[in-house]
Amino acid sequence: MFAKVKSSIFIDALQFELNAPRGECLRGVIKDEKGSVCSILERDLISDTEQFTWSGLNDLPYGVYTLELTHGEDEMKMRLVKRV
Repeated sequence: MFAKVKSSIFIDALQFELNAPRGECLRGVIKDEKGSVCSILERDLISDTEQFTWSGLNDLPYGVYTLELTHGEDEMKMRLVKRV
C-alpha cells in the first residue's frame, strides 16, 4: 500500500491518493496529539488506484494530528496539521 496526501496541511477536508490491491477495506483514523480518535473512515477499494476526499473535518480544533491508514496488514502513519 502506498498513500500520497495532496497536502499535509488541511482546513476542512483531506485529499489523498491510494495505491493498493482492491478487495480489502481501507481504514483511516485521525488522532490528535494525545492519541484520541477524532475521525474514522472505512471504504472498500474497487480499483488499485483511488482518490479519496475525507470531508467533514471542520469541527476538529486547529493543531497537529496523526493519520493512520490500514489496508490488510499494511499500515502507514503521517503527520497532519489543521489550520485556518
